[in-house]
Amino acid sequence: MTASPATKDEWRARLLADRRTVPPEVRVAEADAIARAVLELVDAGQTICAYVPVGTEPGSRAVLDDLLKMDVQVLLPVVTGLAPLDWAAYDGSLRPGPHKLMEPPGPRLGPAAIAKASLILVPALAVDETGVRLGRGAGHYDRSLVHAAEGTELVGVVRDQEFLPRLPADRHDVRMTAVLTPGRGVVQATNP
Repeated sequence: MTASPATKDEWRARLLADRRTVPPEVRVAEADAIARAVLELVDAGQTICAYVPVGTEPGSRAVLDDLLKMDVQVLLPVVTGLAPLDWAAYDGSLRPGPHKLMEPPGPRLGPAAIAKASLILVPALAVDETGVRLGRGAGHYDRSLVHAAEGTELVGVVRDQEFLPRLPADRHDVRMTAVLTPGRGVVQATNP
């Protein structure tokens, strides 16, 4: 049995390597399960923040279109540097942005736009049972999630095997209130 990684960088390396081994048909099935769960979390007229998956990240763009059909306002992140993420409303179209990300072409709403969302779907490499989220290491989401309104659901989206008992945490890490996996659906985080 291989020992668990100790540092965030070691965890990132292992998780990214593991993601590269997930077959395409499994990724499609996971994306479908995640989409069904997301659609059950929202109601018409709601504003949520979501993301467009990159590479082997779980999720799909199709769910964004389904949300629009439900009259849900979807805000997507726009990377502008190391500052908090900017946000733009998704209208069904995307254009290439930095870091191989796809972003809405419309007006930028500023970092504070996240405060309008009652639900924020957050991409992650892993999330632990207490809501500690491991991202890619640039800190964009930790700098952004502090702008969310109090009581906003922060849901880390990961594969089942990326929902872990414990991850290393730093004081600045913003904890998720819940985790969404394809097999388990939404699981509330426990208090540390």
